Amino acid sequence: MKGIPVHALKDKSSIGLELKRFENGDLPREDQKALEAHRDDHYIFFVLKSGSGSLLIDFNRVCIKASNLYYVLPTQVHNRIQNKEVDGWFLAIDTALIPPECRNVFESNLLLQQPYLMSEIQLNQCHNLLALLYEKYNEDSSDPFYVPVVHALLRSFLAIAAGCYSGYSGMDLKVSRPAQLTRQFKNLLVAELRCVKSPAEYAAKLNVSESYLNESLKKMTGFPVSYWIHQEIIMEAKRLLYYSHLTVKEIAHALGYNDHSYFSRIFRKVTGISAIAFREQYRK
Repeated sequence: MKGIPVHALKDKSSIGLELKRFENGDLPREDQKALEAHRDDHYIFFVLKSGSGSLLIDFNRVCIKASNLYYVLPTQVHNRIQNKEVDGWFLAIDTALIPPECRNVFESNLLLQQPYLMSEIQLNQCHNLLALLYEKYNEDSSDPFYVPVVHALLRSFLAIAAGCYSGYSGMDLKVSRPAQLTRQFKNLLVAELRCVKSPAEYAAKLNVSESYLNESLKKMTGFPVSYWIHQEIIMEAKRLLYYSHLTVKEIAHALGYNDHSYFSRIFRKVTGISAIAFREQYRK
């Protein structure tokens, strides 16, 4: 595998949504390629009523248990969920269908998001809403109101999910300027990482001063802009080292470094080991 596969939602759905119910661990059968490590060009949500499951996301094993809500972001590399007697829901959702105020919540963390433990009331609300959404989702799509109804129910689920995570993180849904700027920086960082490496350039693109961007990120995350630039570079490098057969030199060039030796020094400085050593260590 030369690069990391990207699964496109449009290949499975024409309405920006794929919804599945799994009971007693009976996940739908998929071909082998669907089980391999990949990115998605869309969000994925899990709601578990009972049982447990786990999936590897960017080198972190995430365990999802009964009454948990969890989501995977488009840029994150992951495998298919491994489960035991799971009863719950799977949703794949086009990013364009997620309201901005919900994205502010879901994308506010620069580190890996954690499963949210729902109360019995929240779980029942989500389950009942998703059951209704599932019923409408499987109705005749030629009905002129099919898409508006499905999308309206979907927005209700997303609002509930965002409300859960907003309360969990202590966020204000109105979103402070530093929180808004942190989200904007994260999105810009993912989009521009291969071309832009300077904190000053990110600040200019966000129309703020470098000092204010640093101050905002420190307030929200505890770390400055340069820290997160290096973290994103190294995470993407780790993904390519582990999941692809690209050489270190090819990875350096893919990440926008003409001098692969300089890239290797950065990798060692941040991780404490060389890129080659990382690949050998994690592929044992």
